[in-house]
Amino acid sequence: MQSEIKYSPSYSLAIVTLSAGEAIQAESGSMVSMSAGVEIETKAKGGILGGLKRSVLGGESFFLNTFTAPSGGQITMAPALPGDIQHMQMSGETLFIQSGSYMASAPAIDIDTKWGGSKTFFSSEGLFLLKATGAGDLFVSSYGAIHEIDLGPGEHYTMDTGHMVAFGEGVGYEVRKVGGWKSTFLSGEGLVVDLTGPGKVYMQTRSPQGFLAWLIPQLPKDNS
Repeated sequence: MQSEIKYSPSYSLAIVTLSAGEAIQAESGSMVSMSAGVEIETKAKGGILGGLKRSVLGGESFFLNTFTAPSGGQITMAPALPGDIQHMQMSGETLFIQSGSYMASAPAIDIDTKWGGSKTFFSSEGLFLLKATGAGDLFVSSYGAIHEIDLGPGEHYTMDTGHMVAFGEGVGYEVRKVGGWKSTFLSGEGLVVDLTGPGKVYMQTRSPQGFLAWLIPQLPKDNS
């Protein structure tokens, strides 16, 4: 499998070239185009229970699309929001991905959910993170550009929860309010996550929640 990311970071497009017999699984709705001869199969990865777990708990689609190229072919993919795509070559490690940022991966990579418990109870992104484990190609997307941070052992870093994309298994995390509840609601910052290294963290330069907070007051009001 070969890949190229074009038009990054604002309107990124992933161009994936599959050799004969290769396949890639992708989040429903991420496919933009594909060449002749590429076959598509839609199913709940891990069966019905696995699909429900990802959909209800992880905020992702119930179904994943698997694209296979019996004689070789090409597929292009893009996220729903204008932003970036990050290609990662997994080699058996685990990566936790914020809901909505998973786009595609090699079939050998297992996509599951991880219970966040109280650590993410107050997070606007939900109670669950997607857990990607295995070896092969992985594609994650963002709203805005993706910025990579490499934390050293014991190094601390604080991030707004709406800007989180993904982080490695070795990174510790704790979600908290910004000050008291009053400052949380009035400051516009909301909730932050305290991260502790070692490991890599990926953040997006824009927040979907921040955009909605700006957009909704601009919408026409129904005065009828």
